[in-house]
Amino acid sequence: MMRISVVESSIQAVTLRVEGEVKGRWVAELGRACEESLSRNLRLNLDIAGVSFIDFDGINLFRGLMDRQVVLSNPCPFIAEQLGCSDISSTGS
Repeated sequence: MMRISVVESSIQAVTLRVEGEVKGRWVAELGRACEESLSRNLRLNLDIAGVSFIDFDGINLFRGLMDRQVVLSNPCPFIAEQLGCSDISSTGS
């Protein structure tokens, strides 16, 4: 199961908190939530501190989002390693 919550929203940016496992049908659900913000030309930040697992399709989604300048913040070390990124933001959570 996965949960997506709006943490912060303005006319310029939105921060979504993603919690749980990003796998299976939840990958498409997260993609839709992100696309909604991106299609409105909002800067998008995903707080992924609560993500415990990402499957192959989820990894591809996150990498594609990063290519589109979406900021991924607060990953646990396991998730950061899965995504293969050293430039993911961490605010000490």
